[in-house]
Amino acid sequence: MIKRIVEKNILEKLKTGKAIIILGPRQTGKTTLVKKVLDGLGDYCFLNCDNTSVKTQLEQANTQKLRQIIGKHKIVFVDEAQRVKDIGLTLKLITDEMPEVQLFVSGSSSLELLSEISEPLTGRKWEYMLFPISWQELTDHIGFLDAKMQLENRLIFGMYPEVITNQGDEKDVLIQLTSSYLYKDLLEYKGIRKPDLIIKLLQALAFQVSSEVSFNELANLLGVDKNTIYTYIDLLEKAFIIFRLYPFKRNLRNEISTSRKIYFYDNGIRNSLIANFNPIALRQDKGALWENFLISERMKYLNYNKIWTNKYFWRTHAQQEIDYIEDKDGKLYTYEFKWNPKKTVKLPRSFSVAYPNSEYEIVNAENFDRFLLSQ
Repeated sequence: MIKRIVEKNILEKLKTGKAIIILGPRQTGKTTLVKKVLDGLGDYCFLNCDNTSVKTQLEQANTQKLRQIIGKHKIVFVDEAQRVKDIGLTLKLITDEMPEVQLFVSGSSSLELLSEISEPLTGRKWEYMLFPISWQELTDHIGFLDAKMQLENRLIFGMYPEVITNQGDEKDVLIQLTSSYLYKDLLEYKGIRKPDLIIKLLQALAFQVSSEVSFNELANLLGVDKNTIYTYIDLLEKAFIIFRLYPFKRNLRNEISTSRKIYFYDNGIRNSLIANFNPIALRQDKGALWENFLISERMKYLNYNKIWTNKYFWRTHAQQEIDYIEDKDGKLYTYEFKWNPKKTVKLPRSFSVAYPNSEYEIVNAENFDRFLLSQ
């Protein structure tokens, strides 16, 4: 089993009187992670809300009923918590009335779970994201050289645990993920009225990875109004399928300030949406794949290692651009992504003049580990 970085972060927060909530996309190993943590802590009460009897017992339970369910256990794991109506209030009762109990909560529908627990558990929880396997976790597990040998496969098939552990069957696993699991949270969610639009929107976004995205153009392409596009992209972000990157603008009049880029948390999911699993040598979009991989992996690293930084891309109306910028502790770190180590590009002069206190690096297939794992 690949050791997850967030496990250490969770262990640091035990016995703090707050619930530990595990969020993230489907099929990233949330239940497996919590059970591994708990197996090292001893006996615990496991409440699987997929079980109708457990679900019924927890719905509208008062303190006395909860004490009966939990008994003498000091550790409680509520899995598939989103199945329970008003689960946030139930979890609040446990944390408030049974401070001796360490509560763990997870669910395959993070979207629904978030909406249920956000207000009732304000100030009463630690939240942790579990992404698909990170490059850091993969290299820790098999070593950098072996991981580097898998790099092209990771650009094509991504980093979901089941994909990594089923070499040779990656395509089948990804097709299953995108057809059965990826949309399930969204299609069950109360705000979704046009399920076909979700698929079409994701496919449109997949083709535009690394490019600026216009919501107006998406609306025209899909035949809906712009507000619907805004709403669905917001839901896709909350379901941890995609994330946005905003433009950097401070000093120059011709800097673009209203556009955004959208990336996928996993390359394999993106490629499955467009039904393209061709190897890198045959790809016209290798630059987009490389950029999506690097930025999504950087997001994981920053989150897991508790590094707080503002993240941007930069572009001017004169088509000058920088792929990625981190604004950290008052200093700008700028990066250009090139798959081919022989390709070079200079930092735009207008940027270097406007922002002299900045560092610049080209990230390629030979030096990328320094970028992905840098503090």
